[in-house]
Amino acid sequence: MRRAAVAIAAGAMAVSLAACGSAKESGDNADSSGSGSAKKGDDIKVGLLLPENATARYEKFDRVLIEKKVKELTGNKGEVVYANANQDAAKQNQQVDTMVSNKVDVLIVDAVDSKAIAGSVKKAKDANIPVVAYDRLAEGPIDAYTSFDNVTVGKTQGEALLKALGGKAKDGQIVMMNGSSTDPNAAMFKKGAHSVLDGKVKVGREYDTKEWKPENANANMEGAISALGKDKIVGVYSANDGMAGGIITALKAAGIADVPVTGQDAELAGVQRIVTGEQYMSVYKPYPQEADVAAEMAVALAQGKSLDSIAKDKVDSPTTKAVPSVLVPVVSLTKDNIKDTVIKDGIYTVSEICTGKYKAACDKIGLE
Repeated sequence: MRRAAVAIAAGAMAVSLAACGSAKESGDNADSSGSGSAKKGDDIKVGLLLPENATARYEKFDRVLIEKKVKELTGNKGEVVYANANQDAAKQNQQVDTMVSNKVDVLIVDAVDSKAIAGSVKKAKDANIPVVAYDRLAEGPIDAYTSFDNVTVGKTQGEALLKALGGKAKDGQIVMMNGSSTDPNAAMFKKGAHSVLDGKVKVGREYDTKEWKPENANANMEGAISALGKDKIVGVYSANDGMAGGIITALKAAGIADVPVTGQDAELAGVQRIVTGEQYMSVYKPYPQEADVAAEMAVALAQGKSLDSIAKDKVDSPTTKAVPSVLVPVVSLTKDNIKDTVIKDGIYTVSEICTGKYKAACDKIGLE
């Protein structure tokens, strides 16, 4: 597992090097996306729109990291104007419209609904405001995109679940708890997971979980247990940690134990469940790298500079071809590599993870 963390670190270094040509070093070329944004100095206004705050990462990591990087890139002259949509696509569209009216210089948008945001992205484009799609590939004329390799995320989850199941993969059925159907990432996670799981384990029930909400995952899991029988379920594919929490609550209530459950996002509660063995794994996504790239893209676009030194890849959305992109690598997080990932990268400290009721479990796995 340590080797896996090192491999990811090497991949992350490559991404970092790809992004190391900061906005200040990108040159004075016209924006390669063709946004036509007028050249500006460091006194810029960046609109940041995040989708919700039920998932811990958005307020704890993404917002804080992007604000910090924008300040760093602009000598503390750049301003980040922030809005959170609370999982409401209509509200997010209104937030974009407000930022367009207030003439921000660039937008970073993590879409609640990738299709529903397209009209607002077009409004921004018409107002000569470039848009960076962050974490989710928004539709409409976006200028840049950064996220993780989301099909690989699903493959990583599926491979971990098969490893945890071992010989039990043929003995029963699994439940698949996918993310929201409005999130294009969820479809890619699902695709990656199915590419690994299909033919190797029987999927007894599968759900697209409305709004990614843990309570909806909990209700779906209760339905799956009722339909399949508690003795027939050998594992659960959960697309993220929040839903894993709701799933595990349902499993406990039904008296089901020792069933591996996957996750994603390396939320603190998820990491703690991994320590105790209630959750088998999560996908650790290095948010600092993703946030830094988004900030670099946004500042460069606002200043009318090229993305050539930042974005080495191209990604097609359903509406826009060859979007300049950076995809950040991920790693499977289990109890074996907590030290080499979230602790090493400063996401959490041992004391944050190993609070009172988790202390004994932490000691058992050498996390002290």
